[in-house]
Amino acid sequence: MPVFFCSPQLFGLGSVAQVVMGGDSYGNYLSINLGFGLGVTMGIHIGGGVSGAHMNTSVTFAMCLIGNLFWKKLPVYALGQLLGSFLAAVTIFWLYYDALQDYCGGNFTVTGPKATAGIFATYPAPYLSVAGGFIDQVVGTAVLLLCIQAINDQKNCSALSGTSPLVTGLLVALIGISLGSNSGYPINPARDLPPRIFTAMAGWGTTVFSAGNNWWWIPVVAPMFGSVTGVLIYKVFIEMHHPSGSSLYAQGTEESVK
Repeated sequence: MPVFFCSPQLFGLGSVAQVVMGGDSYGNYLSINLGFGLGVTMGIHIGGGVSGAHMNTSVTFAMCLIGNLFWKKLPVYALGQLLGSFLAAVTIFWLYYDALQDYCGGNFTVTGPKATAGIFATYPAPYLSVAGGFIDQVVGTAVLLLCIQAINDQKNCSALSGTSPLVTGLLVALIGISLGSNSGYPINPARDLPPRIFTAMAGWGTTVFSAGNNWWWIPVVAPMFGSVTGVLIYKVFIEMHHPSGSSLYAQGTEESVK
């Protein structure tokens, strides 16, 4: 279980590390979004046939809530997600340890011109309020779940067979491109909390929890509300209105080729 979650997180954190410490030489904000997005694609390919590739604790919670997953699997999946994320942070830390030493001289800080804590966990933009950050995460996660439901809904315009991993990865990249500047779009408790705990242990100290007006709890709590919001929106406004038989989209496609 932790192995396939470690995969997308590993690629994502690695892309951030290269951008932060490499200046303009090793990517930019777009490459971070692609790192996380394509990392999700690879994670789905690795674990999709084993567990449905549950890599997001808020997604797992929402699927249990609507009856698509047994509640007894939630703690097992959540543990795997948290452990995988922690292992990814450990791996990136040691893989880029020499680069970290060269970049900041071993002075691991959360803020300032040579801050490196943001490589591992998310932090809000200076202008973002606590309420604004909470709303940001609710909306971002709601959009994620809304689109995931559509991608996998066979009665709607679902992704073509075999393409859902890529489409889901592009969705994550799209959320980052369009909704990521406020706080780095964690939209997943397991993506943010374990690396934050690791940085507290590895030399950044407890400031990782107090920074950004005690930002740490928002990426943990708000996505849980957002996931339920996204699922309910899809069910009430889309799924409950499916026609019987094949979808109208499928019917239109069939008519167009006749």
